[in-house]
Amino acid sequence: MHQLADWIVPDWPAPARVHCLITTRVGGVSTGPCASMNLGTRVGDDPVAVARNRDLLRALLPGEPFWLRQVHGTRVVEAHGCEEVEADASFTTAPGCVCVVMVADCLPVLFCDRAGSVVAAAHAGWRGLSAGVLENTAAALPCPPTELIAYLGPAIGPDAFEVGQDVLAAFLAVDARASEAFLAKAPGPQGERKWLADLYALARQRLGRAGVGAVYGGGFCTYRDGARFFSHRRDSRGGRQAALIWLGDQSRP
Repeated sequence: MHQLADWIVPDWPAPARVHCLITTRVGGVSTGPCASMNLGTRVGDDPVAVARNRDLLRALLPGEPFWLRQVHGTRVVEAHGCEEVEADASFTTAPGCVCVVMVADCLPVLFCDRAGSVVAAAHAGWRGLSAGVLENTAAALPCPPTELIAYLGPAIGPDAFEVGQDVLAAFLAVDARASEAFLAKAPGPQGERKWLADLYALARQRLGRAGVGAVYGGGFCTYRDGARFFSHRRDSRGGRQAALIWLGDQSRP
């Protein structure tokens, strides 16, 4: 299908039976701020257009994605059935079951093990990332974290993600080395302190603390690349792209 020309197929050393895909804003039917491949149902888009976009995506998948009601938390669930649940990460060992997270500046992180027996998808905005969503995801999987590999999908880049003292404090409370991922900006007119935060670096730090040393991806910026990605911070109102991962059958990659 034509939209695959602009969608992202992660470049990482995943086993052959691990399949993954990250959509962009290109290839759908939505109009206005959500143009065109919006997959989010809670962003003010026409429900008919969202349903059509999801149908276009579904045609490329082995089954209906296990959609989550994401809340910037740390809950990890096993993907099964079609009912949407409140969580920010899911995993599966079942062939054909599709884990998915939606983002528009937050960081999507895909996981698999080197044996190709389990996959997972996590939604890591700064709140979930600082609270431990990636560590929780790694701990939920039925294999040692040293056997996991991770892929960092498109998120707001380190030269665009301006944050305040609360964000810096949340990460420093867990790991003093997090300071390496923050660049101080000149104080504002009222003397307030601001920093530029590197979500990719913070995710690598937290994955490393969890024992996941093989981390790939990064280098995108949803904020700067408006032609390709939705960005909540840039547009306030807009759509969501999705990161999806699933296992093929044992007998066929």
